[in-house]
Amino acid sequence: MGGARVDFGRRVLIVRWWRVALRLDRRSVVVCLLLSLAIACIAVLALMTGSYLFSPGQVVSALTGGQTGLVHDIVVEWRLPRVTAALVFGAALGASGAIFQSMLRNPLADPGLIGFSHGSYTGALVVILVVNGSYWQLVGGAVLGGMVTAVAVYLLAYRRGVQGFRLIVIGIGVSAVLDSLNTWLILKADLKQTMAAAAWGAGSLNGVSWNQVAIGGACVFVLLLTAGMASRPMRQLELGDDAAASQGVRVSPTRLGLVMVGVALTATVTAASGPIVFISLVAPQIARRLARTAGITLAPAAVVGALLCLSADYIAQHVAPTPLPVGVITVVLGGGYLCWLLFIEARRRL
Repeated sequence: MGGARVDFGRRVLIVRWWRVALRLDRRSVVVCLLLSLAIACIAVLALMTGSYLFSPGQVVSALTGGQTGLVHDIVVEWRLPRVTAALVFGAALGASGAIFQSMLRNPLADPGLIGFSHGSYTGALVVILVVNGSYWQLVGGAVLGGMVTAVAVYLLAYRRGVQGFRLIVIGIGVSAVLDSLNTWLILKADLKQTMAAAAWGAGSLNGVSWNQVAIGGACVFVLLLTAGMASRPMRQLELGDDAAASQGVRVSPTRLGLVMVGVALTATVTAASGPIVFISLVAPQIARRLARTAGITLAPAAVVGALLCLSADYIAQHVAPTPLPVGVITVVLGGGYLCWLLFIEARRRL
């Protein structure tokens, strides 16, 4: 009996490379692979569809260098940056939502609902409407606005530690204040600036270039790698502050670091495409139900976020009666999901 193995009902894969060993849940790996296959199919469909229609063979040939001229330019230079941006930014939003929902142990913990996205939007609006700055200044303004908002919410919520419910309530209040400030900034600007800011604020991937994708992708890659390294203490925080501290986790610094990573992921997306809302709310919960994990996990949430963003952008471009910003579609889908989630939570309490 002493040497018997205990089956906890989950199958895991151990991947070893040099001195690093990764413990992967087998169902999560299968779910990520199936979702990646769906992403590949939708990506090819998006590259095929438009004013010029191409076959799957032409798309694959253009991606592998077998096509030149007009087909190559349309597929690789015009459509592929948008598809790549949807995947990268969707993964960033999904991972950001997973960080906050895991850390705060609340399915409604979303960077958009607790003010961090509004802070990034405020910083970007100041650059657009007041400074009239360059793209790099826009990136800096969005990141700085998100970070300042995160620090403010964290300090206002701090009272012998930070509890999830208190941070969410204060974040909602700060979000309302920033929303009013953003409206005031837009109303005070001239008409041309107002129209540009309103279009950008809807969350759009129109005009995304390879330069923006490369810069945003590099930032997202570093941030996702950082989040992956912090995934173990993040999961330990789900057990509660006392339990996490008893296992050697420095609770306050770890939570603050996770907040900064989550805000930076959201701010990177906001700087490049404007605020694309609700993906960070929806993706972690869908991923949790598909993978059937006990808590929120980063990788499935990131893959689901990429799939949702790419699908929403395809609907916005080709299914809607007129081309729309992707943020309009995510608001509709996310709003419907939020109503369903509130209905389910209300039924559980009856």
